[in-house]
Amino acid sequence: MDHPAPPPVGSSDRRTNLWLAGLTVGFLGLSALFLGNGRSQAAPRQAIAPVDAKFLDTTPWRQTYTDLVKAKEDLSDYDCYSCHEKNKPPPIRFDANNKIIIPKEHKNIVMGHGSHDRNDLCYNCHNEQNLVTFQVRDGRELKFDNIPPLCGSCHGPTYRDWEAGAHGRTNGFWDRTQGAAERLSCASCHDPHAPRIPTRPPAPGPHPLHAVDAAPAHPNPAL
Repeated sequence: MDHPAPPPVGSSDRRTNLWLAGLTVGFLGLSALFLGNGRSQAAPRQAIAPVDAKFLDTTPWRQTYTDLVKAKEDLSDYDCYSCHEKNKPPPIRFDANNKIIIPKEHKNIVMGHGSHDRNDLCYNCHNEQNLVTFQVRDGRELKFDNIPPLCGSCHGPTYRDWEAGAHGRTNGFWDRTQGAAERLSCASCHDPHAPRIPTRPPAPGPHPLHAVDAAPAHPNPAL
C-alpha cells in the first residue's frame, strides 16, 4: 500500500508564521483605525468654572449680640433704659385689627414671628420687668447672649436637634480631637422678630466632567 509522501521539512512552520504575521498586521491595522476614530471624535473638555466664593463663605449672614460683644462693637442700641424708665414696663399698643403698633423708635423691626400674627407680642420673649433680659416660660431670666434656651422653650424638638448638632450649622471640627467647633446660635440664622429665613439660591451641583446629552423629550408632553 502506497503512503503519501510527507510534506517537506519546515513547510508547516512557514505557513504558521505567515498566519501569525497576517493576524498581527490585521490587529495592528484595526488598532490604528480605532485610535484614529477616537481622536477625531473626542470632544474638547469643557472648562469648569470655579464655584462662587459666596457658597464657600462660613460667615453667618446675621450678627448676634454675642458677636457684637466679641467684636467690641457699640452696644448702645441694647441699653433699653437709656430711653425707657426702669420699673415701668412700656405699654404695648394695637391697631383696630389687633395688630401690634411698632413705635417709631423701633421702626427697623418687622414683626412676623408665627403665622396669623399669633406671636407678635414683645413680652412673649422680652421681660417687661427687666428689659435687658429675656423671660422663659418657666420663669427663668436669660441674658441677651443666651438666646437658644429662650427659643427652645417653645421650639422643643428643634432645640433638641440643635443641641445634638442636627439643626443649624457647626463651624470647625466635628472630631473635637482635631480642633475646636463653634455652634451657631439661633439668631445667627433667624431674625427673632421674623424667623423665616429668606429664600436663597442653592449651591451648584457637582460637575460631571464630561459632556452630558440632554434627556430625550417625553413622547407625551402632558405627562
